[in-house]
Amino acid sequence: MSNFIIRAANITDGLKLQKIGKQTFLETFNSNDSAIDIEQYLNEKFSLEQLNSELKNPKSKFFFSEINNKIIGYLKINTGDAQTENLLSEALEIERIYVISKYQGKNIGKLLFDKAICVAKQKKIKDIWLGVWKKNHSAIKFYKKNGFVKFDKHKFTFGQDESINILMKLKVN
Repeated sequence: MSNFIIRAANITDGLKLQKIGKQTFLETFNSNDSAIDIEQYLNEKFSLEQLNSELKNPKSKFFFSEINNKIIGYLKINTGDAQTENLLSEALEIERIYVISKYQGKNIGKLLFDKAICVAKQKKIKDIWLGVWKKNHSAIKFYKKNGFVKFDKHKFTFGQDESINILMKLKVN
């Protein structure tokens, strides 16, 4: 890929993060839930205020994947009390890996995943974990292929629906 990079997002990237976050979320989940639930979620999780707060948190990090200065995907990782759940001590959580649908299947998700592993190794973190929707079969397959194993599950509510996330972890050497 020409001019491909992965770069850390910074505090001034809130609008860019909002744009890629909303786009990739809609591409991934739009057909599965009601328009009202999706709009509410996007307004809460991808408001500029929320994203700027997350960008300022030193225990959360965002990385953009770019081709020719165009953002095509992103990664969000959390450590410490920024993790969405306190499941594994001294772990790194992959909260989000999203890639624009046009670029899926081109190894972008794997490169973002590798970035998370690199950060974990730099911080001497031994466990990476994540939650993945039980119906997101392609993501589950991707994580299993990359060494993740299931270790738990939890319920989450999206709008009026209650569903299950599969929790997966990976030992980092």
